[in-house]
Amino acid sequence: MKKNKLTISIISITIILTILLLDQILKIWIKTHFAIGDEIKITNFFYLHFIENEGMAFGMSFFDKKYLTLFRIAASIGIAYYIYKSIKNNSEQLFIISLSLIFAGAIGNIIDSLFYGQIFTESTLFSNATWTPWGQGYAPIFYGKVVDMLYFPLISGIYWSWIPIVGGTSFTFFAPVFNIADASITIGVILILVYEIFFSPSSKKIQ
Repeated sequence: MKKNKLTISIISITIILTILLLDQILKIWIKTHFAIGDEIKITNFFYLHFIENEGMAFGMSFFDKKYLTLFRIAASIGIAYYIYKSIKNNSEQLFIISLSLIFAGAIGNIIDSLFYGQIFTESTLFSNATWTPWGQGYAPIFYGKVVDMLYFPLISGIYWSWIPIVGGTSFTFFAPVFNIADASITIGVILILVYEIFFSPSSKKIQ
């Protein structure tokens, strides 16, 4: 479904600002009220569990922090331009919404990396972080840690003893702790796949 350019522009901006606002409000509240490892049980399958990571979504890390942040910034600029071009070309609404979700998530984690080390004291196992004057925080710019807190241990159990290597050990699904920005990126990627499979011009030709 296509909408006029003004309408989809407003939708895109609203999605981006809403995700960023929710992401940062929750992160700042967690960081200033939780020590590392603190958690609140919301339901049997949902916890707020505070951890920090220096890597990508869901705690993954492959690069030096500075280069990862620079890569995120470059990728975000590319996505922003692609959103602009997609709106200008009157692309499908679902595709633009997907890009907006990915862009918002990327910016949300960039904010942590760029600024949190400058404006917060370090979170520890025994104390929460506090606000600090600019530049007096726990890390240089580019080296702030990303705040994660959403934990969904949907299934917990013990592997059957006959399974090699892991037999007899416990497991939890879904184990990664993540944040709203990570979720936004993931949903955006899933929606792009849905778009490419069912709604893109190439998929319609195949049908």
